[in-house]
Amino acid sequence: VQLQASGGGLVQAGGSLRLSCAASGRTLVNYNVAWFRQAPGKEREFVAAISRTVGRTYYSDSVKGRFTISRDNAKNTAYLQMNSLKPEDTAVYYCAVNDRLRIGVTPPEYDYWGQGTQVTVSS
Repeated sequence: VQLQASGGGLVQAGGSLRLSCAASGRTLVNYNVAWFRQAPGKEREFVAAISRTVGRTYYSDSVKGRFTISRDNAKNTAYLQMNSLKPEDTAVYYCAVNDRLRIGVTPPEYDYWGQGTQVTVSS
């Protein structure tokens, strides 16, 4: 499966962005989908995930209540709605998928990755 992440940009603190992760080659319904992010000089960190079956969602504590992950299986696309953005949310955001039973919250648990999209939040 190939993944294409988009929707990043420059936004002021308190603003919103919606990231998209479009899949091709395979149907997204068979995969757990996650978003990770990586800021300069830092390790890649888990942001949110949604399961492949019942659509159960998981969030890191740092984004819970501000970000929402969703999926549209008909469009073969997953989304990350980001509200109330903060400067510390600045990073390159990556979408990733796996077809494992365990949804996973660490990068090694994901098998396919998109190319990343830059999100910059100004103060």
